[in-house]
Amino acid sequence: MKYRVAMWASAGFLVAGGWAVYAFATTAPAMTFGDPIMNLVELTCPIVFAGMHFNFGISLGWSLVANAATYALLGLIVETVRHQLNPAK
Repeated sequence: MKYRVAMWASAGFLVAGGWAVYAFATTAPAMTFGDPIMNLVELTCPIVFAGMHFNFGISLGWSLVANAATYALLGLIVETVRHQLNPAK
C-alpha cells in the first residue's frame, strides 16, 4: 500500500509541476484570477485555492511539496477504503 500512496504523492507533485511549467510557458495575462483555467488549477492544486482564499503567496517549491502531501493524504484515504472494501487482495 505504501507504493500506491507514493504514486499518489508523485502524481500530486507532477500535477503541480505541470501547472508551473504551463504558467512559465504562457504569456503574461495567463494564470490570473480572470482566466477560466484557474478553476481547473484550483481543483487540482488545493494550496492554490487556499492561497487565493486567505490572501497569501506561496513559492513554487512549497506548492509542489504541499500538493504532493495533499495527494498522498488523499491516496492514503482512497487506498485504505479500497483495502477495506476488497479484503481478499
